[in-house]
Amino acid sequence: MKTIEISPAKLRGSLEIPPSKSVSHRAIISAGLAKGRSVISNVLLSQDMIATCKAMEALGAVIAYQEESNQRYTLIIEGGEPLQLKTDAIECNESGSTLRFIIPLALLQPKRVIITGKGRLVTRPMEPYYKIFREKSITFEHLMDGQDLPLALEGELKPGTYQIDGGVSSQFITGLLFALPLLSGDSVIELTSPLESKPYIDITLDVLKSFGIAIVNEHDQCFYIKGNQAYSPCDYRVEGDFSQGAFWLVAGIIGEAIECRDLNPDSRQGDKVIVDIIKAMGGNIQAKADTLVVRHSITTGVTIDVAQCPDLVPILGVLGSLSAGTTTIINGERLRFKESDRLMATADVINALGGNVTETADGLIIQGVENFTGGSVTSHNDHRIAMAVAVASIRAEGKIILAGAEAVNKSYPHFWKDFERLGGEAVGIDLGK
Repeated sequence: MKTIEISPAKLRGSLEIPPSKSVSHRAIISAGLAKGRSVISNVLLSQDMIATCKAMEALGAVIAYQEESNQRYTLIIEGGEPLQLKTDAIECNESGSTLRFIIPLALLQPKRVIITGKGRLVTRPMEPYYKIFREKSITFEHLMDGQDLPLALEGELKPGTYQIDGGVSSQFITGLLFALPLLSGDSVIELTSPLESKPYIDITLDVLKSFGIAIVNEHDQCFYIKGNQAYSPCDYRVEGDFSQGAFWLVAGIIGEAIECRDLNPDSRQGDKVIVDIIKAMGGNIQAKADTLVVRHSITTGVTIDVAQCPDLVPILGVLGSLSAGTTTIINGERLRFKESDRLMATADVINALGGNVTETADGLIIQGVENFTGGSVTSHNDHRIAMAVAVASIRAEGKIILAGAEAVNKSYPHFWKDFERLGGEAVGIDLGK
């Protein structure tokens, strides 16, 4: 675990926001399922993205990596169609998206395969898939007591009706949407409760359409999937990530002017709602084409429903803490099953820094303070917690000691370089200082 020391400093300047992690996963998988050559540009090779690339290579895709500027890569992908399992095990590292997207794909071929992972991923909820396995006579075995991973699978998906709870992670639905079009017959996904995280399903359907896959979405309750479809190769550029951009947008609101480039105003990303939230709280945010500019603002607390944007909670905890009055976050139950228990972790770090946050069963109640005091905290091995702590330092009266700063590598490996580029002051062994 790497520890850094962050000194208070206001951030200012301009930067290009990293490419969307959600879109990147889906584009890489779709290209890996297409027969022929796809070019996926503007990919950031974070730990999660490397996990998805390696998983698709294990299923037969061939990927060449060409470095662009600013730590971006273009991936030249020759799809593994039909799928051919190249290894006995597929390693998902700590990526929940990789895990839940790859499992249905692994069941498109008959060989026994072991799905492995690390960290909290080995205990992340998987019951929606277990239910399907039992219904569809797919053999599964937990290879370590008390853990969901490693998981051994043997059997093949068959066309038919798949019922799944719409209130669980949308990653299970997306996994099925990837795989079912490739079966020999038609299938239906029926949701047994209203769909949460709808924007992630919208992203999936958009990417699938770009790769030639047609799915009929009936009111977000039934998805009709024709069988015998084929993924078509595609040249695809990944757009900027509102989830990562949110940290810099808040940094500008509580600090000085920051210009965030490559944020598509027509994006399907659910975390685009950060723009509306900042405006509702009184923040000064202006848009021009794919660029957002934020300036120091006096903000006021509001109630925020995060059912469709749970990844925003850590940085909303920082913004809410530095806003007048009370900010209430609701409908965030699923945050307890992320890289950390994010409700607990957000409350823990903010309170340790001099904030005033109370956990509820599904959210947070945040009382505004003038500034943070500083102090010692841990990232809880969660990339979004580490980045939120960095932004909190802008309005700290003293230094912040952050243990586990390397957690940012999961999604944004050059975060600390961008932080320094905008005027942040961080010293630690993981920064080479």
